[in-house]
Amino acid sequence: MRFQHASEIWRDFPELVPGVVRAEGITEDAPVGRALAKYHAIAESRLALSTEGELPEIQAWRRAFSRMGHKPTQYRCASESLLRRFRKEKSLPRIHPLIDLCNAVSLAFAIPVGVFDVSEISGDLEVRRAAGDEKYVTFSGETEHPAAGEVIFADEAGKAHSRRWTNRQSGASAVSGSTSDVLIITEAMHGSAPEDVRRLTAALTDELSALWSATAPSCAVLSRTSPRFVC
Repeated sequence: MRFQHASEIWRDFPELVPGVVRAEGITEDAPVGRALAKYHAIAESRLALSTEGELPEIQAWRRAFSRMGHKPTQYRCASESLLRRFRKEKSLPRIHPLIDLCNAVSLAFAIPVGVFDVSEISGDLEVRRAAGDEKYVTFSGETEHPAAGEVIFADEAGKAHSRRWTNRQSGASAVSGSTSDVLIITEAMHGSAPEDVRRLTAALTDELSALWSATAPSCAVLSRTSPRFVC
């Protein structure tokens, strides 16, 4: 399969820096507690100095949401939502070891991290604007149709695996107990995004290799001149 952003996304958001990790051999019994504590501590130290809305990573996504026509305090990128909850509750609910790890890394870097079950993706996956006839399945099982022009993660079968770009992931390709093969996507737009996304993907591949011995992760940082990840 291939993952890429449509040319119009690069045109409209030239500051975008995506990172991609592909990993196989995922199980639901990895001991991630120590890793979670490490990344949670980083997030706590950052939030002790400023609110999530003051972080440059979040401010960049707020500007992007405004450019997409979304009120940024109504529709937040995934990392901002996680940081808000973490700041208020001092913890996040445990869901699945991989999701817990990716959420913790997202907190530490303040950058959205999406995890997709590859077995639920039909063909290639592309970040593009919706035509309006794509199907998006919520976590409660309801079906929605993203509005034409909305930025989504879409596969070749017309399934939308996210809505409003990094705002809300679909339940259709969410990680479950049977998931073994995943695609992890992170995207940033702030000034130091190239360096930060490289550090984030490196941290994820190191953790995946250490926690899931069957995993042989591959990763890449994409750009407008090198926009495609083939795995």
